[in-house]
Amino acid sequence: MKPATQQVRLGVVGLGRLGKRHAENLAYRVPGAMLAAACSPLEDELAWARDALPEPRLYTDYADLLADPQVDAVWLVTPSSLHAQQIVDALQAGKHVFCEKPLSLDVAECERVLAVAARYPHLQATIGFMRRFDPSYKDAFDRIAMGQIGRPFLVRSQTTDKNDTDGFFVRFAATSGGIFLDCTVHDIDVARWLLGKPRATRVFAAGAVALHEGLREFGDVDNGVAICEFEGGKLAMFYASRTQAHGNDTHSEVIGTAGALAIGRNPRANRVEIYDASGVRNECTPNFFDRFEDAFLHEARAFVAAVQGGVAQPESAQAGATLADALEATRIGMALRESLQSGQAVML
Repeated sequence: MKPATQQVRLGVVGLGRLGKRHAENLAYRVPGAMLAAACSPLEDELAWARDALPEPRLYTDYADLLADPQVDAVWLVTPSSLHAQQIVDALQAGKHVFCEKPLSLDVAECERVLAVAARYPHLQATIGFMRRFDPSYKDAFDRIAMGQIGRPFLVRSQTTDKNDTDGFFVRFAATSGGIFLDCTVHDIDVARWLLGKPRATRVFAAGAVALHEGLREFGDVDNGVAICEFEGGKLAMFYASRTQAHGNDTHSEVIGTAGALAIGRNPRANRVEIYDASGVRNECTPNFFDRFEDAFLHEARAFVAAVQGGVAQPESAQAGATLADALEATRIGMALRESLQSGQAVML
């Protein structure tokens, strides 16, 4: 167990658009964290690290970073297809590990990671479902726990991105796992979290290609809807989109037997309202970085505090998603993709 006052020396792996955000948070905004190393196979990303970060040791090979005795934990912001093996490698190297979602795009791979992690109960292994750390989602969770809406039985949740005319999501489709595993996986985790982690029993999904025709080649869509049935009569309804005109619009609603809660229904960038000839309006969050800036920071602080405290695999409301949570999110997301492609409901 590390003394609570000792810094956690972290190595960030992957310095793309999200990796850069995480690296800056860990370097400058997380008490108890020291960004000791960074890893990327791309020279332009390493050049960014040299300029933007406080002199971390730089690696082009993940195995070399894992062999660094001055790294206590790794922070993985790498392609989804690499996550499972990289988590296994980190645990076997004696490193705590934080990994961006999803755990894997394959259920069997998720199960393999859980089996390996069980041999290292003293090590933290957390998956980056950051909405659990968003102040508004956390407030809703606490209110549900206090019984303010009675027994929650239905979640309606959406992840919708501003339309990207550059076509990033089309290029990403070959490895993203599809819209439900890339976007809706967050809503799946939120729904299970807010409903008390029930087991999914049946799903149905449908979708449309509204703008990005290139997605058809990959069996993907740019707008999708889904229904998920859980044990105990609980339900979730999901909407995912790549084509919104107004910005990133992520919000959820929880309906209970004695009331309801809405989280982020108006995706306002700030509290300024504009009155002009077009009417009354507010600007919206342009992307998920801006919408969940606080959540990304809070999850990093919680992970570092957990490593310092030596509490492995926590289940408290303050904890991040466990490997088991991530397994269930992947299981449901894969079933939604299967349903989208087959046009049939899928039993779990």
